[in-house]
Amino acid sequence: MSVLGALVLKKTKRNAEIPFAMVPLLFGVQQLIEGMLWLSFQFDVPLLKMTATHGFTLFSHVLWPIFIPFSIGLVETAAWRKKVIWLFLTAGITVGLYNLYFIVTYPVISEVHCNIVYALPHFHKIQVMALYLAATCVACFFSSHKMINIFGALALVLFVAAYWFYSVAFLSVWCFFAAILSVVIYLHFTFEHERAPVFMRLRST
Repeated sequence: MSVLGALVLKKTKRNAEIPFAMVPLLFGVQQLIEGMLWLSFQFDVPLLKMTATHGFTLFSHVLWPIFIPFSIGLVETAAWRKKVIWLFLTAGITVGLYNLYFIVTYPVISEVHCNIVYALPHFHKIQVMALYLAATCVACFFSSHKMINIFGALALVLFVAAYWFYSVAFLSVWCFFAAILSVVIYLHFTFEHERAPVFMRLRST
């Protein structure tokens, strides 16, 4: 995934595109952290387990609800769409800070039950999950870029699938699906930059 992330970054044409292009790379870092967490269980390394557990939950519960609407807002060019996405960013900041409070003030526990389970009961409140999904998925529906719309829809479908089949460990499973979402981001930059020169030629004729 890190290789794909590097390829996506090479396709950026504007500074505003860099944050969204960084998403696959950040997904890769998150999966690397969870890989270290698996090793901490295997070799019984408590310090590594604690560090990796907090690192993963900071990505999954704090970073993504803030970073996703922020990054898609930057690439948006339609003024009204950008304003709507910024509203979702407000929701993302709210839920991100809420999660950060509990991560800092309460013990975060990870256990292995076939998959890794993160004990964060406050996150499973309906209001919290609704704000989280609004920021990470629904915000994408207001983008003028079709592949970003697909990114949001696919993220939502994968969330539901992960929760349906792996309700206890759905966060770990959902983040594992990030590889699919990374491909969507790669296709977004590929199609956008291939279409742009054609559009500019049509305007000049």
